[in-house]
Amino acid sequence: MADENYDVDAAVAHLNAHAHADSLSRCASYVRQAIAAGGIVISQGPAVELAKNYGPVLRAHGFVEVSASDLITPRKGDVAVIQSYPGGNIAGHITMYNGQRWVSDFRQNDMWSGPGYRQNKPAYKVYRWQGEQ
Repeated sequence: MADENYDVDAAVAHLNAHAHADSLSRCASYVRQAIAAGGIVISQGPAVELAKNYGPVLRAHGFVEVSASDLITPRKGDVAVIQSYPGGNIAGHITMYNGQRWVSDFRQNDMWSGPGYRQNKPAYKVYRWQGEQ
């Protein structure tokens, strides 16, 4: 069930204000803090230790998986959870769309966050807070 107090704009504003030019390898922490700034607190712990594991946690807090046809144009506040790839960071990656670009702990050029992800294109899912459908 969605948290009726979730504010996508506040989450995005927090993310934008704290993002760096380059990765700090702290994507999960930055996205979790942005979601908290929007009104949904995700407790730290094993379930969110790795970015690639955020899907079930997001669903538990009212986000729904976006169908592939809806991904042509991401919406502000969409969260992509990207799996790891052979030779890449075991944690995977998580990023939020700010209405113009994908942002995590840094301002990304695209959803993939770097050349390894771009080349390997590992599995991913995009989640949207259900109040924004």
